[in-house]
Amino acid sequence: MLKQSAWAAVPGKTPVEKFGSLGLIPGTKVDVRKCAIIAGNYGVEIWLFFEEDLARNKPIAEVLAEFAGVPEFERPVIRVERFLHFTRENDPSFEQTMEEFPLMVEVVATGVRPGDSATGPEMYATCLMPFLDELDLEAEPPEPGMTEFPPKA
Repeated sequence: MLKQSAWAAVPGKTPVEKFGSLGLIPGTKVDVRKCAIIAGNYGVEIWLFFEEDLARNKPIAEVLAEFAGVPEFERPVIRVERFLHFTRENDPSFEQTMEEFPLMVEVVATGVRPGDSATGPEMYATCLMPFLDELDLEAEPPEPGMTEFPPKA
């Protein structure tokens, strides 16, 4: 649920400008942990996709409706905080791995969904998880704040 006062304090007049101030700009790569911090601090829904076609070609509302009856951990999309909670719970070395090899996700889209009358509109971002063949575990870790991977040698 959007944290209205925190969201109002983000620099920018439009949702696009506010997302940009937070570093969520379509086409850039962001550390998944930063996504979780943004979700927690501002109440923004950040969805991680495991399937590129769905992430790029279907609106989030349509994807969520299509997979509403599927158990959470069997869907091709999950909220960032649930993904991190599950992964931390099932892999005690996950935090250390994230320090050594930050998991960078691509921001695909940002937007606003209508909420109910009590909560108002919901701000969201959709991000694409990297595919295993895209991970270069021998590369130097990205510098803090870096938004894109360096090119592979």
